Amino acid sequence: MQCRRSFFVFKPANTAYYMENSIIIRDLNFGFTQNKPILKNVNLTVPRGSVFGFLGANGAGKSTTMKLLLGSLPDDNHAVEIFNKNLTQLYPEGFQKIGSLIDSPAFYDHLSGWDNLVILSKLRSLPDSECERVLKLVDLWDSRKMKMKKYSLGMKQRLAIAMTLLGSPELLILDEPVNGLDPNGMLEIRELLLKLNKEQGITIFISSHLLQEVEKMVTHLAIISNGMIKFSGSVEELNAHYRYNHMRIGLNKASHFISTIPEHYSAVIIDENMIEVTVQSKEDIIKLTKMLVMNEAEVFEIKNSAGLEDWFMEITKK
Repeated sequence: MQCRRSFFVFKPANTAYYMENSIIIRDLNFGFTQNKPILKNVNLTVPRGSVFGFLGANGAGKSTTMKLLLGSLPDDNHAVEIFNKNLTQLYPEGFQKIGSLIDSPAFYDHLSGWDNLVILSKLRSLPDSECERVLKLVDLWDSRKMKMKKYSLGMKQRLAIAMTLLGSPELLILDEPVNGLDPNGMLEIRELLLKLNKEQGITIFISSHLLQEVEKMVTHLAIISNGMIKFSGSVEELNAHYRYNHMRIGLNKASHFISTIPEHYSAVIIDENMIEVTVQSKEDIIKLTKMLVMNEAEVFEIKNSAGLEDWFMEITKK
């Protein structure tokens, strides 16, 4: 019998980095008018060295939260701390340790990737060697002389991330960095972010509504819906809460055994060799499997049928 459990590809950075928090948000409320709050009592903790996924549908409050993190919107109640300092204490020197990409990146299309980086580095009084360093990090060194108008969308996104890496930041805040990319472009950005996290120890705070892509890289996550946090914690914590809800059991001639399964399992037939059941614990799985085998069912597979997308829907509905 083959037993599988599927969820995140969990690739943590050096565990020493988890001893501190890069971002702490306490009781954050925000709205442009008092009658229409956008964020409602938001609380988040982002461990240093983590890849933190900030997940929610469009309009849930992700971009507003990220703009508050960067001081683009006023944090009047000092609810946000970065590197254990509120934003008024952090500005301006502390922002040198933060790289950010909010909304769509802007480039000079008639200039090369190298020239775009040099302009930005000179504005920040950084040496040209920084441009070389970040271009090599994002694997664009060989394309540095190419005009921006010839860059693919994936290349432009990698160059945008290179811009955020100027000055060796400790924290990246990225708003929808894979939005609009094709599968190959998404793969490039995912591998780049995991490389930066693993090799450079950079904390990455990434927002997205593309759940299947984000679940392949994050170590921690928060789910926001209608301006409220519905879940916040590590992958293991989410996994512990929800991993047993929906299981699929592979067995020959599934329709022959569906009637033998007690009603509280809510069994349904997926196809001729697969049923799905609702369980509350691993003990439920053991009992059901034993019962099927005792009834001479040929069980060949047990796997978790739910993933982040299923759990996201369940959490946001609650």
